[in-house]
Amino acid sequence: MGAARPRPRLRFADLLDETLAGVFARPARAALTTLGTVLGIASLVATLGISRTAGGQIVGRFDELAATQVTVSARTAGSGSSSRAAATLPWDVELRLDRLNGVVASGAVAEASNPGSLRTVPLIDPQNVTERLVPVFAGSVGLLDAVRGRIATGRWFDAGHVERRDRVAVIGADVADQFGIDRLDRQPGVFIGDEIFTVIGILDAAPRDTGLVQSVIVPFTAGQDRLGITRPDRVVVETVIGAARLVAEQAPVALNPNAAEGLKVTAPRDPARTKDAVQDDVNQLFLLLGLISLVVGAIGIANVTLVTVMERTGEIGLRRALGASRRHIALQFLAESTAMGLVGGIIGATVGIITIVGVAGSREWTPVLDLWLPLAAPFAGAVVGLVAGLYPSVRAARMEPVDALRAGT
Repeated sequence: MGAARPRPRLRFADLLDETLAGVFARPARAALTTLGTVLGIASLVATLGISRTAGGQIVGRFDELAATQVTVSARTAGSGSSSRAAATLPWDVELRLDRLNGVVASGAVAEASNPGSLRTVPLIDPQNVTERLVPVFAGSVGLLDAVRGRIATGRWFDAGHVERRDRVAVIGADVADQFGIDRLDRQPGVFIGDEIFTVIGILDAAPRDTGLVQSVIVPFTAGQDRLGITRPDRVVVETVIGAARLVAEQAPVALNPNAAEGLKVTAPRDPARTKDAVQDDVNQLFLLLGLISLVVGAIGIANVTLVTVMERTGEIGLRRALGASRRHIALQFLAESTAMGLVGGIIGATVGIITIVGVAGSREWTPVLDLWLPLAAPFAGAVVGLVAGLYPSVRAARMEPVDALRAGT
């Protein structure tokens, strides 16, 4: 019996040489094939990085007015309070709340139930309205800051007006337009029912309570004396961002320590939880887009690799005739597609990082990127190339030497 034929072996160095030769034999085609992976990985890295960077800006971008506002109101007898007396609010909210950590401003407000119509001193002027039903509110000194109000003309009432129980009023800009009041140097007055109040200011903005711009606001002491207002309807508190939940827990105790459970508190959702929820949604959307780009790149690699196999049937037949096994042929084409995917992953990760930095810089954001993403991107590209080359490599390995040589001639 003759000696056993030695089993052909393929050393790693030989496989590397064959892979490089196959890739660089057609550099233009290899570059275009790699471009698909580059675009896919770059899209994946950039979209995930940009979503993370944008997510870091969400706290500052979502409705900051709602995120920093706490409202405390008295519960009615049927809403869980033990008695009506237990559900009361004080007027001196600034003394009770402004010293709490995280509180920027606070103020109390109540609406007069039946103030009567609002009218000015009668003038013979058919162009101006002289009487109208307008909401009337009584407020504390800190209400202006609590609602982020802005005085266009004049001033807001102060502690002196409150202590002296002065009959002064701040009117909204809409009311001022209706009654033709545009200057205060002559101390115009308005009648609320049968009581006259001197207008000392015009309010043209109140972002936290836009209804005040269409109303009249008087000091709460004047409201008690002249309009029958006894207690505040609600307390508005502005907090620093992130402190609303803590202030919401402490405010009822500070306002009514004997019946804190009788007060209803409205506070915003935790900003961190909101940010995380929105960022997760954005991440999932961008991840889907990045994966779609990656699949497109994989299909491109598979198509080009398959074309390459068909063009190299003569080479495959010759190598099989010289002793190369099916496994050797499959490994060669798998190595080529994996190498192109790896190179595409490296370039794509670089392009993606540059894109993230560029977008963040143009928006004046701080770029945020998970460390694992640029490190994992080259391996993801290699996996894409490996998977994309499976079918072409199997098809190449199944070619019979005689058929391959015949097709290659």
